[in-house]
Amino acid sequence: MFSSRLLGAVASWIYTMNADGTDVVPLSNDRMRSDNLPYWSPDGAKIAFLGDLYANGIWNLYVMNSDGSEVRLLLEGHRIDGVLSWSPDGGQIVLPSERDGDFEIVVINADGSGWTQLTDNEDRDRDPNWSPDGQHIAFSSDRGGGFEIYVMAVDGLDVVQLTNDMNVAAVPVWSPDGERIAFQSDHDGDWEIYVMNSDGSEVTVLTDNSHMDFTPSWSPDGRYIAFSSDRDGDFEIYVMSAAGSEVIQLTDNFDTDILPDWSSAQ
Repeated sequence: MFSSRLLGAVASWIYTMNADGTDVVPLSNDRMRSDNLPYWSPDGAKIAFLGDLYANGIWNLYVMNSDGSEVRLLLEGHRIDGVLSWSPDGGQIVLPSERDGDFEIVVINADGSGWTQLTDNEDRDRDPNWSPDGQHIAFSSDRGGGFEIYVMAVDGLDVVQLTNDMNVAAVPVWSPDGERIAFQSDHDGDWEIYVMNSDGSEVTVLTDNSHMDFTPSWSPDGRYIAFSSDRDGDFEIYVMSAAGSEVIQLTDNFDTDILPDWSSAQ
């Protein structure tokens, strides 16, 4: 039914598993560092993630091989918070950084060199996600008051607001064909997974319950969406069809299983 692998975070570790929930393998086990928000490189060879060394509240950017080996520190010394994304060619990483005093969207090279700031305002710009064609970056921002989803060109220009009056809309993720964007919102009073066309039209809610459903991730073929939820009493990882049906629970334990990211490598 499913192919490729899923990343996720359990407590302060990163793990990978088959997309049906089997063969769970822990990748990070540095007891001096809390690890979170793992993301595959487009070729599946590398994993970028955030790590909090000594629990000091500063999330630094790391990258490691897909088997957990050769962990390298890319950015340190300033706050990094929220999701990040690789460029389609794997050469760059876009992320939210607070180096200038408030959260802006920045791009660095995948080896940690270079620094290009794409947004520059007094608001909070977060959750960047690179479009499959490499031409645009979707992100969330409270520049209009509440957090909404925006899209901009890769040079930071031509910013367009996609959602309106969603209360809080966050974590936009492009479908593999670039036609749709999934995101999370608490528009109805709790976090649900939504999807819309890439121009912001036809916003549709995919989940509908009193629990928290968040952090969507598309399967490589665009047919399924993995997500985090506490619908069984604690946080687990689930997968559903891109229409919101056929929900399957992938993890089942007393730990906090969150933040799935689907590898595009088969």
